[in-house]
Amino acid sequence: MISTNSEPVIGPEIPSSADLTDFVYDSKVEGNIIFTRVDAAINWMRKNSLWPMPMGLACCAIELMATASARFDISRFGAEVMRFSPRQADVMIVSGTVTYKMALAVKRVWDQMPEPKWCIAMGACASSGGMYRSYATLQGIDRLIPVDVYISGCPPRPEALIEGLLRLQRKIDTEHSTKGLKADPEDEVVKGLGIGV
Repeated sequence: MISTNSEPVIGPEIPSSADLTDFVYDSKVEGNIIFTRVDAAINWMRKNSLWPMPMGLACCAIELMATASARFDISRFGAEVMRFSPRQADVMIVSGTVTYKMALAVKRVWDQMPEPKWCIAMGACASSGGMYRSYATLQGIDRLIPVDVYISGCPPRPEALIEGLLRLQRKIDTEHSTKGLKADPEDEVVKGLGIGV
């Protein structure tokens, strides 16, 4: 094949050295690579996708419902998906008075939730029994299950619950999420042989 300027052209056109620099070095690749720790990545995913289990037992549950409404919109913080199935939830929000009659049901739901899981005690009754100093009222849900965040108030406003959720997210951000996930197989062999380490 002969071109119009009578120079032979063989094969595809070879790019000049100026064109090759675009292929060799891409300045945008610096913005496309992220270096992080596995702990930080897992904690980032966990804190921004919390699935609350609403344990509404009394008047605080109304404020919990208001937090999910359009005015306060808890979904802005990654906790939009309220789950009423304990196996699909990872944050239990205990809102209201916990009586001894309900305490075992709350504990059973907590035990059915998969790890990792967290608990928010919403309001004075869930935190300390509130004004009910009686034989029928549990004096704080922390006597039954571990609590990560306490929210004061009777009842607390939806903004207080959102603040409690943000505090829980900050706590999750500092956890060691990969600690104890995978044991070293050699350690198991050594333990099985009875050799002291």
